[in-house]
Amino acid sequence: MTTTRRRGLALGCGFAIAATMLAGCLQNPNAVGGGGAAGGGSVVDNAETDGDKVVTVMGAFGGAEADAFRESLAEFEAETGIRIEYNPDSDFTNLIRLRTSSGQQPDIAIFPQPGGLLELAEQGYVEPIDTYLDYDELDRTLLPGFLESARLNGRVYGAPMRMAVKSIVWYPKAAYEAGGWNTAPANLDELAEVAAEISATGTPAWCMGWESGQGTGWPGTDWIEELMLRMWGPDVYDDWVTNRIPFNDERVVAAFDALGEMIDAPNNVRGGRSGILSTAFGDAMLPAFADPPGCYLERQGNFVTGFLPEGVQANLDEEVGLFIYPPAAEGEYTGQPMLGGGDLAALMNGNDPDAIEVMRFLTSDRFGGPWASAGGWLSPHSTFDVSLYPDEITRTTAEFAASADVFRYDGSDLMPNAVGAGSFWDGMIEWLQGTKTAEQVTTDIQNSWPVDDSAKDEGDGS
Repeated sequence: MTTTRRRGLALGCGFAIAATMLAGCLQNPNAVGGGGAAGGGSVVDNAETDGDKVVTVMGAFGGAEADAFRESLAEFEAETGIRIEYNPDSDFTNLIRLRTSSGQQPDIAIFPQPGGLLELAEQGYVEPIDTYLDYDELDRTLLPGFLESARLNGRVYGAPMRMAVKSIVWYPKAAYEAGGWNTAPANLDELAEVAAEISATGTPAWCMGWESGQGTGWPGTDWIEELMLRMWGPDVYDDWVTNRIPFNDERVVAAFDALGEMIDAPNNVRGGRSGILSTAFGDAMLPAFADPPGCYLERQGNFVTGFLPEGVQANLDEEVGLFIYPPAAEGEYTGQPMLGGGDLAALMNGNDPDAIEVMRFLTSDRFGGPWASAGGWLSPHSTFDVSLYPDEITRTTAEFAASADVFRYDGSDLMPNAVGAGSFWDGMIEWLQGTKTAEQVTTDIQNSWPVDDSAKDEGDGS
């Protein structure tokens, strides 16, 4: 996790929650530039270690996650004779820049968000995946659109090793089902009907909290991202997160307005606007498990179960229900999108056949069985064996993701750091407080967009 992002989530949440679009990067005079094939060792020569059956991997996750990662590699190491040395560091984003600039980069780096990966790819330090992976086969098994997060100037430079998903609605199973409410709304209109039915009983429908210390406001950005995907579709979403359309485009303002209508509907959200801002995001759903519930629904990522009461966590399948946050009923886009994140593996030593072999395994649907069984890990492949997950909640979450029509990476993690972890968060607070309108907030955010973080060109990826 990078220390330059302010988002206050625990490291074990499995999200790329600490991200940065790094500016003023260290320049490499030998870089290929322009997003061309870096060739890994063709930029910084690691040839002396090639073919020695040792592959170095660096990432951000440590502790129990690192143990599960190593366990998931054990069978591969035994079969191939390749020894994989994984070195985690919580300051990964800064350290990978320093090590790369000094010629000490690992053979493989696992990036918790795309910004640092694309920065080093632009300098020529990362091998494009189409030079060593079967792009079409990989794209076939991955959730649709996942590879777009690692695209630069028409080529893709990383592939996901794991994923996290956000487009899930959670509810207290027994109380919700006793109310007789729809457990699978087909679209946002049906979901609004459910919320209205719950609110009519005198209990607010939605649990919501945006407080997160210095990162207060980030949960609100997820709501805007979800609505942008559903109201306008992935193409407009891509244009928005890269600033090919301005942040104050009328479609973005419309997403703010739609969220405002939901929040301001009578008795729809526990505590209203002031309650949202004063409630810690990790505590937001706790009232749902009181007797009687203080609210019923929360839209949040798959990490949310780690914040539930201990008794609930001990019996998730019986205590917690979930459904996918549904698509729009009509309009520009009616497909089912999935918002989320993931860890992206990237090859930094293209001269090493052993590193290439490891990358092929890490990015395949064969990787991750032991980690999946231990819990806290989701495969980005729709073809992964879901029976390996430890509980029905995780299996259902994975199936929701696999059934989505398109996957898109968390937008604020794709935006420049000054926006995605700065003005966007701050703007959500000002908008929620009512001190600024949607038009004013989105214009402020647009004006904060760094001039040198212009949108990258598109391409066909192979």
